[in-house]
Amino acid sequence: MGRDQERVVRELVDAHGRTYAEEAGIALKDTPQPLYRLLVLAHLLSARIRGSVAVATARALQDAGLSDPRRMADADRQERVDALGRGGYRRYDERTATQLVEAAELLNERWGGDLRRLREEADGEVGEVRRLLQEFPGIGPTGADIFLREVQRVWPDVAPCLDRKALQGAERLGLPKDPDRLVRLAGRTDPAVLAAALVRASVDEEVARDTLDRSA
Repeated sequence: MGRDQERVVRELVDAHGRTYAEEAGIALKDTPQPLYRLLVLAHLLSARIRGSVAVATARALQDAGLSDPRRMADADRQERVDALGRGGYRRYDERTATQLVEAAELLNERWGGDLRRLREEADGEVGEVRRLLQEFPGIGPTGADIFLREVQRVWPDVAPCLDRKALQGAERLGLPKDPDRLVRLAGRTDPAVLAAALVRASVDEEVARDTLDRSA
């Protein structure tokens, strides 16, 4: 008989169930500033760069006071570039600095700096939310998935959101690749926590190995 899948999920979540927003110091709430910080984090995480660097850079932008779209749009370009550099995001710093200000300006002009208005425009339809997110410079399909994966903690109508990367983690652990089955296996676990843990198993072979060892 195969490995107990519920135990695999339990061990995964217990050891590695930390959202990327939590790691970046974002106390996620359904209010404008945390949602904006999550959008920036999703932007950073979607690049081909280590997740730890993206998280550190999100913290550096926060430390520089660039935690809302008006401040981001008004900041001096060098201020943005310097903050990105302090986080270790040097490979993409010039392009990303431009994209961040363009995205902030779009958010301010179209949705009054409040991503909840984007959600309202989409009438809560997840596919439309995903499409609108991709109108932000630097947010493609991967960035939109990252945002939705994390925001389901405070936008429950988005849940369960287990994207391609999360399902790759499930496959690596020998778990079903069906989101509904995974949620059932996780019981009362927050879907955002489950998704983050699965993503960590996908991108880090050591996380997957540790989880399987624990559940043996």
